[in-house]
Amino acid sequence: MSTLVASPKTGAGLTGAITAPGDKSISHRSLMFGALAVGRTEVSGLLEGDDVRATAAAVAALGAQVERIGDGAWRIDGVGVGGLAEPSGALDMGNSGTGARLLMGLVAGHPITATFTGDESLSRRPMQRVIEPLSQMGAVFQGREGGRLPITVTGPVMAMPIDYRSPVASAQVKSAVLLAGLNAPGVTTLREPKPSRDHTENMLRQFGAEVKSAIEDGFNTVRITGQPELSPQTIVVPGDPSSAAFATVAALILPGSDVTIRNVGLNPLRAGLFDVLRAMGGRIEVLGERNEGGERVGDLRVRGSDLKGVVAPPANAASMIDEYPILCIAAALADGPTEMRGIEELRVKESDRIAVMVQGLRAAGVEVDEHEDGMTVHGGAGKAPAGGCTIGANHDHRIAMSFLTLGLAAAAPIEVTGAETIATSYPAFVQHYQSLGAEVSAR
Repeated sequence: MSTLVASPKTGAGLTGAITAPGDKSISHRSLMFGALAVGRTEVSGLLEGDDVRATAAAVAALGAQVERIGDGAWRIDGVGVGGLAEPSGALDMGNSGTGARLLMGLVAGHPITATFTGDESLSRRPMQRVIEPLSQMGAVFQGREGGRLPITVTGPVMAMPIDYRSPVASAQVKSAVLLAGLNAPGVTTLREPKPSRDHTENMLRQFGAEVKSAIEDGFNTVRITGQPELSPQTIVVPGDPSSAAFATVAALILPGSDVTIRNVGLNPLRAGLFDVLRAMGGRIEVLGERNEGGERVGDLRVRGSDLKGVVAPPANAASMIDEYPILCIAAALADGPTEMRGIEELRVKESDRIAVMVQGLRAAGVEVDEHEDGMTVHGGAGKAPAGGCTIGANHDHRIAMSFLTLGLAAAAPIEVTGAETIATSYPAFVQHYQSLGAEVSAR
Protein backbone atom coordinates (compact mmCIF):
# COMPACT_ATOMS: atom_id res chain seq x y z
CA MET A 1 0.00 0.00 0.00
CA SER A 2 1.38 3.39 -1.01
CA THR A 3 1.57 6.24 1.51
CA LEU A 4 2.03 9.91 0.62
CA VAL A 5 2.65 12.83 2.97
CA ALA A 6 1.81 16.47 2.26
CA SER A 7 3.62 19.03 4.42
CA PRO A 8 2.64 22.64 5.13
CA LYS A 9 3.78 25.10 2.48
CA THR A 10 6.13 27.65 3.98
CA GLY A 11 7.06 31.02 2.49
CA ALA A 12 5.46 32.01 -0.81
CA GLY A 13 2.55 30.08 -2.22
CA LEU A 14 2.49 27.79 -5.23
CA THR A 15 3.81 29.16 -8.51
CA GLY A 16 4.25 27.90 -12.05
CA ALA A 17 2.24 26.20 -14.76
CA ILE A 18 1.00 22.67 -15.40
CA THR A 19 -1.08 21.06 -18.13
CA ALA A 20 -4.22 19.34 -16.92
CA PRO A 21 -4.29 15.57 -17.56
CA GLY A 22 -6.70 14.38 -20.24
CA ASP A 23 -10.38 14.37 -19.39
CA LYS A 24 -11.28 10.94 -18.04
CA SER A 25 -14.89 11.01 -19.26
CA ILE A 26 -13.90 11.95 -22.81
CA SER A 27 -11.00 9.48 -22.81
CA HIS A 28 -13.35 6.58 -21.99
CA ARG A 29 -15.77 7.62 -24.70
CA SER A 30 -13.15 8.16 -27.40
CA LEU A 31 -12.03 4.54 -27.03
CA MET A 32 -15.57 3.16 -27.05
CA PHE A 33 -16.84 5.25 -29.94
CA GLY A 34 -13.68 4.58 -31.91
CA ALA A 35 -14.43 0.86 -31.52
CA LEU A 36 -17.89 1.41 -33.04
CA ALA A 37 -16.67 3.42 -36.03
CA VAL A 38 -15.76 1.86 -39.36
CA GLY A 39 -12.07 2.62 -39.81
CA ARG A 40 -9.25 4.17 -37.76
CA THR A 41 -9.81 6.74 -35.02
CA GLU A 42 -6.77 8.58 -33.69
CA VAL A 43 -6.73 10.10 -30.21
CA SER A 44 -4.23 12.48 -28.63
CA GLY A 45 -4.14 13.69 -25.05
CA LEU A 46 -5.77 10.47 -23.77
CA LEU A 47 -5.64 10.10 -20.00
CA GLU A 48 -3.44 7.09 -19.35
CA GLY A 49 -4.66 6.38 -15.82
CA ASP A 50 -5.68 2.93 -14.66
CA ASP A 51 -9.40 3.50 -15.28
CA VAL A 52 -8.96 4.43 -18.94
CA ARG A 53 -6.45 1.64 -19.53
CA ALA A 54 -9.08 -0.79 -18.22
CA THR A 55 -11.51 0.52 -20.83
CA ALA A 56 -8.87 0.21 -23.56
CA ALA A 57 -8.29 -3.43 -22.62
CA ALA A 58 -12.03 -4.12 -22.56
CA VAL A 59 -12.59 -2.51 -25.96
CA ALA A 60 -9.79 -4.67 -27.38
CA ALA A 61 -11.37 -7.78 -25.82
CA LEU A 62 -14.62 -6.88 -27.62
CA GLY A 63 -12.92 -7.03 -31.01
CA ALA A 64 -11.47 -3.59 -31.77
CA GLN A 65 -7.77 -3.12 -32.45
CA VAL A 66 -6.36 -0.72 -29.87
CA GLU A 67 -2.76 0.48 -29.96
CA ARG A 68 -0.77 3.02 -27.97
CA ILE A 69 1.54 4.84 -30.37
CA GLY A 70 3.00 7.52 -28.09
CA ASP A 71 2.53 9.56 -24.92
CA GLY A 72 -1.25 9.99 -24.74
CA ALA A 73 -1.53 9.00 -28.41
CA TRP A 74 -3.69 5.99 -29.31
CA ARG A 75 -5.37 4.59 -32.39
CA ILE A 76 -8.44 2.42 -32.57
CA ASP A 77 -9.49 0.37 -35.58
CA GLY A 78 -13.22 -0.02 -35.11
CA VAL A 79 -15.57 -2.86 -35.99
CA GLY A 80 -18.70 -0.79 -36.66
CA VAL A 81 -22.01 -0.60 -34.81
CA GLY A 82 -23.24 -4.15 -34.31
CA GLY A 83 -19.79 -5.62 -34.88
CA LEU A 84 -18.61 -6.24 -31.31
CA ALA A 85 -17.39 -9.76 -30.59
CA GLU A 86 -17.95 -11.86 -27.49
CA PRO A 87 -14.88 -11.62 -25.22
CA SER A 88 -13.03 -14.81 -24.29
CA GLY A 89 -12.67 -13.78 -20.65
CA ALA A 90 -14.10 -11.42 -18.06
CA LEU A 91 -13.79 -7.66 -18.58
CA ASP A 92 -11.88 -6.37 -15.54
CA MET A 93 -12.90 -2.72 -15.10
CA GLY A 94 -10.68 -2.12 -12.07
CA ASN A 95 -12.04 0.92 -10.22
CA SER A 96 -13.90 2.44 -13.17
CA GLY A 97 -17.62 2.96 -12.62
CA THR A 98 -17.87 4.98 -15.84
CA GLY A 99 -16.15 2.30 -17.88
CA ALA A 100 -18.29 -0.47 -16.41
CA ARG A 101 -21.66 1.24 -16.84
CA LEU A 102 -21.03 2.55 -20.34
CA LEU A 103 -19.62 -0.75 -21.59
CA MET A 104 -22.65 -2.55 -20.16
CA GLY A 105 -24.69 -0.33 -22.46
CA LEU A 106 -22.54 -1.30 -25.43
CA VAL A 107 -22.77 -5.02 -24.67
CA ALA A 108 -26.53 -4.79 -23.98
CA GLY A 109 -27.06 -3.61 -27.57
CA HIS A 110 -25.25 -6.60 -29.10
CA PRO A 111 -26.16 -10.34 -29.20
CA ILE A 112 -23.13 -11.29 -27.09
CA THR A 113 -22.41 -12.23 -23.48
CA ALA A 114 -19.78 -10.56 -21.31
CA THR A 115 -18.91 -10.74 -17.62
CA PHE A 116 -17.82 -7.56 -15.82
CA THR A 117 -15.55 -7.66 -12.78
CA GLY A 118 -13.80 -4.95 -10.78
CA ASP A 119 -11.76 -4.19 -7.70
CA GLU A 120 -13.12 -4.21 -4.16
CA SER A 121 -14.41 -0.65 -4.39
CA LEU A 122 -16.15 -1.05 -7.75
CA SER A 123 -17.67 -4.36 -6.62
CA ARG A 124 -19.51 -2.49 -3.87
CA ARG A 125 -21.05 0.08 -6.22
CA PRO A 126 -24.64 -0.52 -7.38
CA MET A 127 -25.30 -0.98 -11.08
CA GLN A 128 -29.09 -1.21 -10.80
CA ARG A 129 -29.63 2.24 -12.26
CA VAL A 130 -28.31 1.06 -15.65
CA ILE A 131 -29.58 -2.51 -15.34
CA GLU A 132 -33.20 -1.34 -15.20
CA PRO A 133 -33.38 0.49 -18.55
CA LEU A 134 -31.05 -1.93 -20.32
CA SER A 135 -33.25 -4.83 -19.21
CA GLN A 136 -36.20 -3.05 -20.81
CA MET A 137 -34.23 -3.10 -24.07
CA GLY A 138 -33.95 -6.88 -23.87
CA ALA A 139 -30.64 -7.47 -22.09
CA VAL A 140 -30.39 -10.10 -19.36
CA PHE A 141 -28.27 -9.54 -16.24
CA GLN A 142 -26.96 -12.00 -13.68
CA GLY A 143 -25.02 -10.61 -10.74
CA ARG A 144 -24.72 -10.27 -7.01
CA GLU A 145 -27.55 -9.02 -4.83
CA GLY A 146 -28.27 -5.34 -5.33
CA GLY A 147 -26.94 -5.34 -8.87
CA ARG A 148 -23.28 -5.48 -7.92
CA LEU A 149 -20.26 -6.90 -9.72
CA PRO A 150 -19.39 -9.42 -10.93
CA ILE A 151 -22.24 -9.18 -13.43
CA THR A 152 -22.82 -11.16 -16.63
CA VAL A 153 -24.66 -9.33 -19.39
CA THR A 154 -26.30 -11.06 -22.34
CA GLY A 155 -27.58 -8.82 -25.09
CA PRO A 156 -30.67 -9.65 -27.16
CA VAL A 157 -30.66 -10.74 -30.79
CA MET A 158 -32.15 -7.32 -31.52
CA ALA A 159 -32.19 -4.57 -28.90
CA MET A 160 -35.51 -2.77 -28.59
CA PRO A 161 -35.66 1.03 -28.58
CA ILE A 162 -37.28 2.44 -25.45
CA ASP A 163 -38.54 5.74 -24.06
CA TYR A 164 -36.99 5.81 -20.60
CA ARG A 165 -37.58 8.39 -17.87
CA SER A 166 -34.61 8.30 -15.53
CA PRO A 167 -35.30 9.16 -11.88
CA VAL A 168 -31.87 10.82 -11.62
CA ALA A 169 -29.80 13.14 -13.79
CA SER A 170 -26.88 10.84 -14.55
CA ALA A 171 -24.54 10.97 -17.50
CA GLN A 172 -23.70 7.31 -16.93
CA VAL A 173 -27.34 6.18 -17.12
CA LYS A 174 -27.98 8.40 -20.13
CA SER A 175 -24.85 7.18 -21.91
CA ALA A 176 -25.55 3.50 -21.23
CA VAL A 177 -29.04 3.82 -22.75
CA LEU A 178 -27.81 5.80 -25.77
CA LEU A 179 -25.01 3.31 -26.44
CA ALA A 180 -27.41 0.37 -26.32
CA GLY A 181 -29.74 2.37 -28.56
CA LEU A 182 -27.02 2.67 -31.20
CA ASN A 183 -27.70 -0.92 -32.26
CA ALA A 184 -31.49 -0.81 -31.83
CA PRO A 185 -33.82 -0.13 -34.77
CA GLY A 186 -35.69 3.16 -34.56
CA VAL A 187 -35.36 5.91 -31.99
CA THR A 188 -34.31 5.43 -28.36
CA THR A 189 -35.29 8.23 -25.96
CA LEU A 190 -33.85 9.12 -22.55
CA ARG A 191 -35.49 11.70 -20.29
CA GLU A 192 -33.74 13.04 -17.18
CA PRO A 193 -34.95 15.58 -14.60
CA LYS A 194 -32.18 18.06 -15.50
CA PRO A 195 -29.24 18.08 -17.91
CA SER A 196 -26.25 15.93 -16.96
CA ARG A 197 -22.86 16.20 -18.64
CA ASP A 198 -23.26 15.90 -22.39
CA HIS A 199 -19.94 14.48 -23.61
CA THR A 200 -21.69 11.41 -25.04
CA GLU A 201 -24.10 13.45 -27.15
CA ASN A 202 -21.34 15.81 -28.35
CA MET A 203 -19.00 13.01 -29.35
CA LEU A 204 -21.63 10.80 -30.96
CA ARG A 205 -22.60 13.73 -33.18
CA GLN A 206 -18.93 14.18 -34.06
CA PHE A 207 -18.81 10.52 -35.14
CA GLY A 208 -21.91 10.99 -37.30
CA ALA A 209 -24.79 9.67 -35.17
CA GLU A 210 -28.16 11.42 -35.22
CA VAL A 211 -28.64 12.70 -31.66
CA LYS A 212 -31.21 15.34 -30.72
CA SER A 213 -31.51 17.10 -27.37
CA ALA A 214 -34.30 19.35 -26.08
CA ILE A 215 -36.11 20.33 -22.90
CA GLU A 216 -39.58 18.78 -23.07
CA ASP A 217 -42.15 19.01 -20.27
CA GLY A 218 -39.40 19.99 -17.85
CA PHE A 219 -37.16 17.01 -18.73
CA ASN A 220 -33.87 17.04 -20.57
CA THR A 221 -34.78 14.74 -23.45
CA VAL A 222 -32.21 13.05 -25.68
CA ARG A 223 -33.07 10.91 -28.72
CA ILE A 224 -30.75 8.75 -30.79
CA THR A 225 -31.55 7.09 -34.11
CA GLY A 226 -30.21 3.56 -34.11
CA GLN A 227 -27.98 1.60 -36.48
CA PRO A 228 -25.94 4.45 -37.97
CA GLU A 229 -22.57 3.98 -39.62
CA LEU A 230 -20.13 5.92 -37.48
CA SER A 231 -17.15 7.57 -39.18
CA PRO A 232 -13.68 7.48 -37.58
CA GLN A 233 -12.43 10.72 -36.09
CA THR A 234 -9.31 12.53 -34.95
CA ILE A 235 -9.90 13.44 -31.30
CA VAL A 236 -7.94 15.86 -29.13
CA VAL A 237 -8.90 15.18 -25.52
CA PRO A 238 -9.18 18.38 -23.43
CA GLY A 239 -7.84 18.59 -19.90
CA ASP A 240 -9.98 17.16 -17.11
CA PRO A 241 -11.69 19.86 -15.00
CA SER A 242 -12.11 17.35 -12.17
CA SER A 243 -8.33 16.87 -12.03
CA ALA A 244 -7.59 20.57 -12.53
CA ALA A 245 -9.76 21.23 -9.47
CA PHE A 246 -7.03 20.06 -7.08
CA ALA A 247 -4.32 22.52 -8.13
CA THR A 248 -7.01 25.20 -8.42
CA VAL A 249 -8.02 24.84 -4.77
CA ALA A 250 -4.41 24.42 -3.62
CA ALA A 251 -3.53 27.76 -5.23
CA LEU A 252 -6.60 29.49 -3.79
CA ILE A 253 -5.95 28.45 -0.17
CA LEU A 254 -2.20 29.23 -0.12
CA PRO A 255 -1.49 33.00 0.11
CA GLY A 256 0.78 34.35 -2.60
CA SER A 257 0.04 31.59 -5.09
CA ASP A 258 -0.05 32.28 -8.82
CA VAL A 259 -0.65 29.11 -10.85
CA THR A 260 -1.65 28.53 -14.46
CA ILE A 261 -3.40 25.29 -15.41
CA ARG A 262 -3.36 24.82 -19.17
CA ASN A 263 -5.91 23.15 -21.44
CA VAL A 264 -8.82 22.75 -19.00
CA GLY A 265 -12.17 21.58 -20.36
CA LEU A 266 -14.83 24.18 -19.54
CA ASN A 267 -18.00 22.41 -20.63
CA PRO A 268 -20.77 24.25 -18.71
CA LEU A 269 -22.15 20.92 -17.49
CA ARG A 270 -18.77 20.13 -15.89
CA ALA A 271 -17.55 23.51 -14.65
CA GLY A 272 -19.87 24.06 -11.67
CA LEU A 273 -17.02 23.96 -9.14
CA PHE A 274 -15.31 26.97 -10.69
CA ASP A 275 -18.55 28.95 -10.42
CA VAL A 276 -18.85 28.09 -6.71
CA LEU A 277 -15.19 28.92 -6.04
CA ARG A 278 -15.61 32.31 -7.72
CA ALA A 279 -18.71 32.93 -5.58
CA MET A 280 -16.49 32.23 -2.56
CA GLY A 281 -14.13 34.98 -3.71
CA GLY A 282 -11.68 32.80 -5.60
CA ARG A 283 -9.57 34.62 -8.16
CA ILE A 284 -9.86 32.34 -11.19
CA GLU A 285 -9.29 33.85 -14.62
CA VAL A 286 -9.89 32.05 -17.94
CA LEU A 287 -7.27 32.76 -20.59
CA GLY A 288 -7.33 31.82 -24.27
CA GLU A 289 -10.80 30.31 -24.28
CA ARG A 290 -11.40 28.22 -27.41
CA ASN A 291 -13.41 25.34 -28.86
CA GLU A 292 -11.77 21.99 -29.53
CA GLY A 293 -13.73 19.00 -30.79
CA GLY A 294 -17.06 20.44 -29.68
CA GLU A 295 -15.81 21.23 -26.16
CA ARG A 296 -14.96 24.61 -24.57
CA VAL A 297 -11.34 24.73 -23.43
CA GLY A 298 -9.21 27.38 -21.73
CA ASP A 299 -6.25 28.03 -19.46
CA LEU A 300 -6.94 28.92 -15.83
CA ARG A 301 -4.87 31.47 -13.91
CA VAL A 302 -5.50 30.98 -10.19
CA ARG A 303 -4.19 33.19 -7.38
CA GLY A 304 -4.27 32.97 -3.62
CA SER A 305 -7.58 34.32 -2.32
CA ASP A 306 -9.49 35.13 0.84
CA LEU A 307 -12.43 32.77 0.59
CA LYS A 308 -15.82 33.10 2.26
CA GLY A 309 -18.36 30.39 2.97
CA VAL A 310 -21.37 30.01 0.69
CA VAL A 311 -24.33 27.76 0.07
CA ALA A 312 -23.37 25.58 -2.88
CA PRO A 313 -26.52 25.52 -5.04
CA PRO A 314 -28.03 22.01 -5.17
CA ALA A 315 -28.84 22.77 -8.81
CA ASN A 316 -25.09 22.76 -9.48
CA ALA A 317 -24.64 19.22 -8.15
CA ALA A 318 -24.74 17.41 -11.50
CA SER A 319 -22.08 19.74 -12.94
CA MET A 320 -19.63 19.17 -10.07
CA ILE A 321 -20.58 15.88 -8.43
CA ASP A 322 -16.97 14.64 -8.40
CA GLU A 323 -15.61 17.91 -7.03
CA TYR A 324 -17.31 18.08 -3.63
CA PRO A 325 -14.36 16.46 -1.79
CA ILE A 326 -11.97 19.18 -2.98
CA LEU A 327 -14.64 21.85 -2.39
CA CYS A 328 -14.61 20.71 1.25
CA ILE A 329 -10.92 21.62 1.39
CA ALA A 330 -11.57 25.13 0.07
CA ALA A 331 -14.44 25.43 2.57
CA ALA A 332 -12.15 24.44 5.46
CA LEU A 333 -10.02 27.54 4.82
CA ALA A 334 -12.93 29.89 4.09
CA ASP A 335 -14.48 32.46 6.42
CA GLY A 336 -17.79 31.01 7.65
CA PRO A 337 -19.79 27.88 6.82
CA THR A 338 -20.14 26.31 3.39
CA GLU A 339 -23.28 24.23 3.00
CA MET A 340 -23.43 21.39 0.48
CA ARG A 341 -26.80 19.66 0.16
CA GLY A 342 -28.59 17.54 -2.43
CA ILE A 343 -25.47 15.41 -2.98
CA GLU A 344 -26.58 12.04 -1.58
CA GLU A 345 -25.20 10.56 -4.83
CA LEU A 346 -21.77 10.83 -3.16
CA ARG A 347 -22.66 7.99 -0.82
CA VAL A 348 -22.39 5.46 -3.69
CA LYS A 349 -19.18 6.65 -5.33
CA GLU A 350 -15.80 4.92 -4.96
CA SER A 351 -16.44 5.38 -1.24
CA ASP A 352 -19.20 6.99 0.80
CA ARG A 353 -17.62 10.34 0.10
CA ILE A 354 -19.82 12.23 2.54
CA ALA A 355 -18.96 9.99 5.49
CA VAL A 356 -15.27 9.69 4.57
CA MET A 357 -14.81 13.44 4.09
CA VAL A 358 -16.58 14.21 7.38
CA GLN A 359 -14.42 11.71 9.26
CA GLY A 360 -11.19 12.95 7.66
CA LEU A 361 -11.97 16.65 8.13
CA ARG A 362 -12.68 16.11 11.80
CA ALA A 363 -9.43 14.18 12.19
CA ALA A 364 -7.60 17.17 10.66
CA GLY A 365 -9.24 19.59 13.10
CA VAL A 366 -11.96 21.00 10.84
CA GLU A 367 -15.49 21.46 12.21
CA VAL A 368 -18.08 19.81 9.96
CA ASP A 369 -21.73 18.75 10.25
CA GLU A 370 -22.89 15.64 8.40
CA HIS A 371 -26.33 15.53 6.76
CA GLU A 372 -27.99 12.60 5.04
CA ASP A 373 -27.75 14.47 1.74
CA GLY A 374 -24.53 16.39 2.29
CA MET A 375 -22.44 18.31 4.81
CA THR A 376 -21.69 21.78 6.17
CA VAL A 377 -18.03 22.69 6.61
CA HIS A 378 -17.26 25.46 9.09
CA GLY A 379 -14.24 27.30 7.78
CA GLY A 380 -11.44 28.68 9.91
CA ALA A 381 -11.16 31.99 8.02
CA GLY A 382 -7.75 31.04 6.63
CA LYS A 383 -6.39 29.74 9.93
CA ALA A 384 -4.49 26.52 9.36
CA PRO A 385 -6.35 23.43 10.59
CA ALA A 386 -4.35 21.20 12.92
CA GLY A 387 -3.49 18.42 10.47
CA GLY A 388 -1.03 15.94 11.93
CA CYS A 389 -3.26 12.98 11.08
CA THR A 390 -3.37 9.89 8.89
CA ILE A 391 -6.23 9.53 6.41
CA GLY A 392 -7.16 6.33 4.61
CA ALA A 393 -8.01 6.83 0.95
CA ASN A 394 -10.74 4.16 1.07
CA HIS A 395 -9.95 3.10 -2.52
CA ASP A 396 -10.94 6.62 -3.61
CA HIS A 397 -8.55 8.74 -5.67
CA ARG A 398 -10.42 11.99 -5.02
CA ILE A 399 -10.34 11.49 -1.25
CA ALA A 400 -6.58 10.91 -1.42
CA MET A 401 -5.85 14.02 -3.51
CA SER A 402 -8.19 16.21 -1.46
CA PHE A 403 -6.51 15.47 1.87
CA LEU A 404 -3.04 15.83 0.38
CA THR A 405 -4.17 19.29 -0.74
CA LEU A 406 -5.35 20.09 2.79
CA GLY A 407 -1.94 19.01 4.11
CA LEU A 408 -0.33 21.94 2.26
CA ALA A 409 -2.40 24.42 4.30
CA ALA A 410 -2.47 22.56 7.65
CA ALA A 411 -0.34 23.29 10.71
CA ALA A 412 1.21 19.80 10.58
CA PRO A 413 1.65 17.26 7.77
CA ILE A 414 -1.18 14.99 6.64
CA GLU A 415 -0.41 11.41 5.69
CA VAL A 416 -2.63 9.53 3.22
CA THR A 417 -2.52 5.74 3.04
CA GLY A 418 -3.77 3.82 0.02
CA ALA A 419 -2.57 6.66 -2.21
CA GLU A 420 -1.86 4.29 -5.10
CA THR A 421 -5.50 4.82 -6.07
CA ILE A 422 -4.51 8.27 -7.42
CA ALA A 423 -3.16 6.47 -10.50
CA THR A 424 -6.72 5.66 -11.58
CA SER A 425 -7.26 9.24 -12.73
CA TYR A 426 -4.13 11.41 -12.25
CA PRO A 427 -0.81 9.54 -12.55
CA ALA A 428 1.20 12.80 -12.63
CA PHE A 429 -0.45 14.32 -9.52
CA VAL A 430 2.62 14.25 -7.27
CA GLN A 431 4.93 15.41 -10.04
CA HIS A 432 2.63 18.34 -10.83
CA TYR A 433 2.30 19.41 -7.19
CA GLN A 434 6.07 19.21 -6.67
CA SER A 435 6.69 21.30 -9.81
CA LEU A 436 4.50 24.06 -8.32
CA GLY A 437 6.51 24.04 -5.08
CA ALA A 438 4.36 21.75 -2.94
CA GLU A 439 6.03 19.29 -0.60
CA VAL A 440 4.38 15.93 -1.31
CA SER A 441 6.48 12.82 -0.92
CA ALA A 442 6.27 9.08 -0.48
CA ARG A 443 6.75 7.44 2.89
